[in-house]
Amino acid sequence: MHFEIHAADPERARNFYTSVFGWKIEQWGDIPYWTIVTGDEDQPGVNGGLLPRRGPDPEPDAPVHGYVMTISVADIDVTIAAIEVNGGTVALPKDKMPGVGLLAYYKDTENNIFGIIQPEDR
Repeated sequence: MHFEIHAADPERARNFYTSVFGWKIEQWGDIPYWTIVTGDEDQPGVNGGLLPRRGPDPEPDAPVHGYVMTISVADIDVTIAAIEVNGGTVALPKDKMPGVGLLAYYKDTENNIFGIIQPEDR
């Protein structure tokens, strides 16, 4: 139904997700909260929000301490290149999941872990 990304630098996170996935991210009113639209209404997906992180940033080697959202992509290699050029870093490299597709985990510019998957042709 809804997800939220916590960021030390919301503008940096906004630039990352807009550049990598083409999401539409706009400030909601005059409060420090941004709405995220991940795609057209006629496509599957979930929309969310972006807000300032309350507390310290995750340490680079910290274990996962929240939900991991996995994003379906058409071409995982193109997406990996976009992630890396926009400041994302690998958490777990691309691997084939038999019967599922190609899957990788990355960290965004705020050290949040997310997954990307190129579904297997069925």
